[in-house]
Amino acid sequence: MSGDNSSVQPRGRFRRMLSRLTSSPEELEAEELRQDTAESGCTPIASCGDREVVTVAGTLRTVTLRPRAGVPALEAELFDGSDALDVVWLGRRSIVGIEPGRRLIASGRISHARGRRVLFNPRYELRPVGHGSESA
Repeated sequence: MSGDNSSVQPRGRFRRMLSRLTSSPEELEAEELRQDTAESGCTPIASCGDREVVTVAGTLRTVTLRPRAGVPALEAELFDGSDALDVVWLGRRSIVGIEPGRRLIASGRISHARGRRVLFNPRYELRPVGHGSESA
């Protein structure tokens, strides 16, 4: 029986290696983000329901200043490898550390606006910028 297990594992490793070699950089990043989300105990964005209180993690793709009803609003798109959602801070023109490429964990109640998931004024935690940079 142990002979069967040893023959299955190398083939599995080979398939994973081959998959990594043939995947695009975007697919590899999405897989890494999905793993980070699972390890941090956060909810995948794709499984978040409307009006549900969630904690999500991911990377900010874009950050823009977009007024809403005459009030400044800082908007960012958070991507976790499964889907994206908009994070909006009303009444803010900028927040130190909120920039494209930054990883963050955000908590709040999901809503839908213009057909997209949105977190308004979430609690958030900025994550270290690089891999293995735990001192930041």
